[in-house]
Amino acid sequence: MPVPLAPYPTPTVPFTPPANGGQNQLVCSGCRNLLLYPVGATTVCCAVCNAVTAVPPPGTEMAQLVCGGCHTLLMYIRGATSVQCSCCHTINLALEANQVAHVNCGNCQMLLMYQYGARSVKCAVCNFVTSVGASTSSTEQKSSS
Repeated sequence: MPVPLAPYPTPTVPFTPPANGGQNQLVCSGCRNLLLYPVGATTVCCAVCNAVTAVPPPGTEMAQLVCGGCHTLLMYIRGATSVQCSCCHTINLALEANQVAHVNCGNCQMLLMYQYGARSVKCAVCNFVTSVGASTSSTEQKSSS
């Protein structure tokens, strides 16, 4: 005997977006598309891949980095020490601004960023290895922010 289907319950209070039209954004955990969602939402379902992405708690500061494996833009909670890419599964080191330093390549003068305290850094443009660290060169600049 078939079971009768009950009608969808009618919402007692219809959803109304915030008066200021407040929306936030985050990156889909499935397909990496940028998702917009109303302030107060706890999860967001992607219209492209149907993945459900959890919304970080209000007031959580987010940061971004580019994956070293596949060059996908990754968003993560500021303060994390590493971030795993959901596309290629590379574990990326997440450095704060005060944990990185800059030096100009000793060959092509391209500005390079590296983990502060490293002894050398290889230029991705010309593959030249510039020595840094204990014997700091005059071009080395530590980030202050």
